[in-house]
Amino acid sequence: MSELPLPPATRRLGPSDIEVSPIAWGMWRLAENGRTAADAARLVHAALDAGITFLDTADIYGFDGQGGFGDAEALLGEVLAADPSLRDRMVLATKGGILPPLPYDQSPDYLRKAIDDSLRRLQVDSVDLWQIHRPDILAHPQEVARVLDDAVASGKVRTLGVSNFTMSQIAALQHFLGQKLVSTQPEISPLRITCFENGELDQAMLLGLTPLAWSPLGGGRLAAPESERDKAVAAALDIVAEAQGVSRTVAAYSWLMAHPAGIVPIIGSQNAERIAEGAEALRVRWTRAEWYAVLVAARGVPLP
Repeated sequence: MSELPLPPATRRLGPSDIEVSPIAWGMWRLAENGRTAADAARLVHAALDAGITFLDTADIYGFDGQGGFGDAEALLGEVLAADPSLRDRMVLATKGGILPPLPYDQSPDYLRKAIDDSLRRLQVDSVDLWQIHRPDILAHPQEVARVLDDAVASGKVRTLGVSNFTMSQIAALQHFLGQKLVSTQPEISPLRITCFENGELDQAMLLGLTPLAWSPLGGGRLAAPESERDKAVAAALDIVAEAQGVSRTVAAYSWLMAHPAGIVPIIGSQNAERIAEGAEALRVRWTRAEWYAVLVAARGVPLP
């Protein structure tokens, strides 16, 4: 039975020289529940100590519809200010370009301000990856590219990425950029398989982009499946999870990581044990038959 290779210990971030862990930790909910800088520091240490060195945040994280814009970045900034040595242990990524209640703004002046504001909140001189969070269809990609290229040239940003962009939007921005994109961040999970069949991952491989998967557990539906489709996918994951002594969550991460595009799942949990558990995905090996069984369950119909 044909086996798929285990994930590597590290992955190259696109065509850059930056090495990242093959699984990342995201901070969408970092600033919730009255979490303090000490609480946040424990989560950062949990990720780094487990070998998860790729940390992803955004300026919108913390916003609750009324306030809190920038709170997750600011909280992480407190952690880094209290222990500057942590910065050298991580690959730090953030995102911008959402401006409530517009909702999107990639005009040159706002992009420059968004980058500067993120650096100020994070209390760092530069980030390793800066991503446009969602596309602004009123912004010309050539103007966006000029701002992003300037940010790299100034040393504020090492590499560039996009999130939730269509293939055409990626191609247009890539065309105008001097400093080419290194990553794309779409929603990918065993319950959201669109990217496997619509060409997004094929484009990522063609352009050398590292796909970063947000919501890799289907927004929590894999943990508590309700629909027949969700239950079928969970059952297919459980076969591998039980055989290899890991949780369904870990099996789901590893299923994504087995794809040749080098998908990096972003762990969304703000629980130290669950963050550390994610690293177990590096030891899960899939056969092609097992991998396709999950895909077929997600499709709901047999493959051609």
